[in-house]
Amino acid sequence: MDILDQALEFEQRKMTFKTTSERIEASREVKRLILGINEIYKKNKDAQLMDLMKRLTVIKQKIEKRLKGRLAA
Repeated sequence: MDILDQALEFEQRKMTFKTTSERIEASREVKRLILGINEIYKKNKDAQLMDLMKRLTVIKQKIEKRLKGRLAA
């Protein structure tokens, strides 16, 4: 269950990614965590795992929105 500890630690981490490379690394890390938790979820269908994946997905979406930047209106 090491991946669960990593996911909880990532969720609690302060989300200040100053450079683009830090944002890319964070996006890749959270994607890896989500996919790992999903493999565990497939086996035991625990609702808490689904909630954790949803919270991590929200964080991932915020990071990726910042990576893509603002579209010109």
